[in-house]
Amino acid sequence: MSFAEHRERLYQTLAENTLVIAYAGIPIHTNEDEYLDFVVNSQYFYLTGLERESTAFLAYKTAETVREILFIEEPDPLSERWTGKMPTKEEVQEISGIKDVRYTDGLEGAISSFMGRSRVEQAYFDMYRCHMNDLPDYNLVMAERFHQAYPHVILKDLRTACAPLREQKDAEEVERIRKALNITRQGLEYVMKNLKPGMMEYQVQADFEYTCRRLGARRQAFPTIAGSGINGCMMHYETNHCQVQDGSLILLDLGAKYENYSSDITRTYPANGKFSPRQREIYELVLKANEAVAAAARPGITTKDLNDIACQVLGEGLVAMGMIQDASEVHKYYMHSVSHPMGIDVHDISLAGDVLQPGWVISDEPGLYIDEEAIGIRIEDDLLITENGCEVLSKDIIKDPDAIEAFMA
Repeated sequence: MSFAEHRERLYQTLAENTLVIAYAGIPIHTNEDEYLDFVVNSQYFYLTGLERESTAFLAYKTAETVREILFIEEPDPLSERWTGKMPTKEEVQEISGIKDVRYTDGLEGAISSFMGRSRVEQAYFDMYRCHMNDLPDYNLVMAERFHQAYPHVILKDLRTACAPLREQKDAEEVERIRKALNITRQGLEYVMKNLKPGMMEYQVQADFEYTCRRLGARRQAFPTIAGSGINGCMMHYETNHCQVQDGSLILLDLGAKYENYSSDITRTYPANGKFSPRQREIYELVLKANEAVAAAARPGITTKDLNDIACQVLGEGLVAMGMIQDASEVHKYYMHSVSHPMGIDVHDISLAGDVLQPGWVISDEPGLYIDEEAIGIRIEDDLLITENGCEVLSKDIIKDPDAIEAFMA
């Protein structure tokens, strides 16, 4: 499926007399002349396939037709001398499938033209905001600016409109995730070959990220978690500044991003290459839950259903070990949910309560975190929901404890 087909799926859900305005975003300034690494707005990328900052997409749907315009920066030899080649109209036409490509200095005029000459009843902007105290991102700023200029137009959320479309991945999207996972697999194998007590957690992180970059992943899907010992009991530990001790485990939650699609894998390894009996006991329980979730994942159920399965397996195992009295107490050692959708974003958008359908890609990540023993274990795979069940996309990334020990030996 092409990006043009992504847009067509969106148009089929929109009422007539609707304007869609999506911005790639602008670089975020930090200090002096430094900027954060640019990350494109996900809705904009899903609809256009472009990752270039300061570009925009405009579409207007009537009862009869849809007009599409893409706005890019005009190539400037002086800017290119400093920061590299800028995309041309021909290049973005080929990527996006949008024939009408103009320069950004014409964007406001085009919006004004639609508003002055056409009947626009609603306009879609990406208005997502994660937390109340977050600064508004560029798309939200521009939505508020539009609303001030045209208060009679109903604003609607492009992210919400795209959610059911992005939940179901097409073949090309799945292939990009497969490639991201293949890079992640090779990065983890390099880690396993080099892991030893005395290393710093950030050195383990560096071994993984070096391999990913060398294999063509421009960035990570999210900040690498490399938590050894008690640090593995922290869900989003990212400082990675401690020394890996002999006899400890190291929990690695990480993933390469390939052509803007994410992988998300967690593996837990013994620093010295061999699990202790106690570590193996806990590991095998988590692995049992991981496999139970994969066996149950299929169309028609929800990620909550999968989490209930994980809780049951983990809870019964902890009762058998004498660590809790009743399976309902599982959350003493298991604090998160077992699954989330994946795609362009590592925690991809979905609508609450949606049931799994063929084409969804989700995580499968049970874990146990035993502070008093400094044992944190999570095993995470990526699942593609199929017509009758699921495919474990990450099946080639070693997770069997015997196989881990054999590889590390």
